[in-house]
Amino acid sequence: MFASVGDRLVIRSHTVGGPVRDGEIIEVRHDDGSPPYVVRWSDTGRETLYFPGPDADVEHFEHDPPPDRDERS
Repeated sequence: MFASVGDRLVIRSHTVGGPVRDGEIIEVRHDDGSPPYVVRWSDTGRETLYFPGPDADVEHFEHDPPPDRDERS
């Protein structure tokens, strides 16, 4: 599993019709995008360090590249 800041982490229930939990990945601790992630959960707004299990999926979004140093002025 690999993710970037701004991706969505979705945790699916083990039972049919069970709840789905999701949150925005706000911090990736490894350069290669591997877990753990700091996630802001949509249902509570809390931020937690999360180690995804087999019930987790990452929804990737297009991310703008960081601006060049010359454009940051």
